[in-house]
Amino acid sequence: MTVNVNRRRLLAGLAAVLVAPPLLAAEARRTVRVLTAYPDAVVSRFEAAFEAAHPEYRLQVVWRMPHDAQPYLEQPGQNGVDVFWSASPRVFSALARSSRLQKLNLDTTGLPDRIGNAPLADPDGYTRCTEMAGYGFVVNPGALAGLGLPAPADWSDLADARYAGRIALPIPARVGFAPPMVEIVLQALGWQAGWALWSEIAGNSVLLDRNSTFVTDEVASGRLPVGLSIDFFVASAIANGAPVRFDYPRHGGINPAQVALPAEAPNPDGGRAFAQFVLSEAGQRMLAHPDIRKLPVRPSVYADLPAAYYNPFVAASLGAFDYDGETARTRLALSAALFEQVFVADHAEHSALWRRLHAAEAAGKDVAAARRALTTMPMVATAAADPALRGLFQGRLEGSAGEPASRVELAWRTEAAARRAEADTLLKGVGA
Repeated sequence: MTVNVNRRRLLAGLAAVLVAPPLLAAEARRTVRVLTAYPDAVVSRFEAAFEAAHPEYRLQVVWRMPHDAQPYLEQPGQNGVDVFWSASPRVFSALARSSRLQKLNLDTTGLPDRIGNAPLADPDGYTRCTEMAGYGFVVNPGALAGLGLPAPADWSDLADARYAGRIALPIPARVGFAPPMVEIVLQALGWQAGWALWSEIAGNSVLLDRNSTFVTDEVASGRLPVGLSIDFFVASAIANGAPVRFDYPRHGGINPAQVALPAEAPNPDGGRAFAQFVLSEAGQRMLAHPDIRKLPVRPSVYADLPAAYYNPFVAASLGAFDYDGETARTRLALSAALFEQVFVADHAEHSALWRRLHAAEAAGKDVAAARRALTTMPMVATAAADPALRGLFQGRLEGSAGEPASRVELAWRTEAAARRAEADTLLKGVGA
């Protein structure tokens, strides 16, 4: 009996020794705290793949929307975050300027620093683009066919009178992703021609506020056949069965997602390992998964993707990404505010004038003077370049702006009203 008891104890002890190393290894795994706005459908895939590739680390995910991420990372100790991964260039730029990031020091072999005029890497080494979202058009092919309308190939196509009342336009000053759309057109055509086109597009559009239905919902339902959007919203709608597609215009722009290491990261090596994984061949391929459908920043990944998968690097070689978001960033709030006062504040009147003008042009009447009145902005490009003026509006993207900005906006709205009155008089003069 004693022998059997001792034998059992010996076997139990051996088993404990054999089991102990994995348990100790699990306990020794270091936490990598990731701050992100990506949904669980994306993060869970990366969590599993990263931990399989790096069993020495365990991922801990903290979700914050971009506007909440900045104050979160400005707290003492930066809330223990090791890596910040999200899609908000403005937030990353602000954190870098306030010395709240450390340099990435990653292996960037095979990763370009630019696509067209758009930077994919911070020249100072604090941030790196991990994937791109492209701006363009969500279309409902069935609804367009029913109306006998072609799908727009570029922004200028949206000025066609046949699109009147059939375009879903998110208001740039009120919908978070929308301000760069204004600047894409301004950079492509220049200040005067760009605003002239926006005047006509706005006249053809149905405006969507931040609390209204999504652009994709309007287009998927067939209520409006075309909408202005960003590709990842449309990819999500398509994945959920919406009868829509996304078309990239000839003149496009990107909203880059980025990765960075907080200056006070408690585990910078782990954060760096995660950032390197996202940028690796394996990580970039995951971004192109049918359930995610992002635009990877590693060109080699596109060689193995389906032929119909949009390749931004090929498009860039054809001039599709001449837009430089970095250059536009300090003007985004100002241009969105100008759009608001000239085209949104009195939108019904603005749209009615464009319908009358289009009808007069179709009838062969000379309404060139009325067109000039409707497309002349209350500000010239040189004035918009003034850093002091831009500074008045910069707080808008953070949800605030001072009284001087309001006074400027009132002057814009007053002049826009005068231009509309002039156009009205000119149109009446030709019987329109």
